[in-house]
Amino acid sequence: MANASTIRPPFSEETARAKVKAAEEAWNSRNPERVALAYTTDSEWRNRTEFLKGREQIKDFLTRKWEQELEYRLMKELWTYTGNRISVRFEYEWHDHGGQWYRTHGNEHWEFDDTGLMKRRDMSANDIPIQASDRRYFAPAP
Repeated sequence: MANASTIRPPFSEETARAKVKAAEEAWNSRNPERVALAYTTDSEWRNRTEFLKGREQIKDFLTRKWEQELEYRLMKELWTYTGNRISVRFEYEWHDHGGQWYRTHGNEHWEFDDTGLMKRRDMSANDIPIQASDRRYFAPAP
């Protein structure tokens, strides 16, 4: 499979799955700089109740996110795709500074430009408190 940065629309099932896998791996790195490179410089996001525009706001958001969502571990799954759009469902687990674990369930809708960078991301999610013993996702720290 080609490098994820060279995967461009229109998507096939294979290339859509590769985009989703690449996004999962980047987000699990918990590196805002790395994650932001997958988005256009003027990318527009809705993340729950926040609206962001551009890589700098994305990096700032992700930095804040991972300062609060500790030991974050994500799973993304392709839901559907067409042309230059992909929809995914996801789950991720994390704990707060008090040690309470959560599982976040949600959906994202992505729209890409012709070069394969994401120009729009629309995300909805819900957090559910869980016991550490109920965790599903484990991996070493990046």
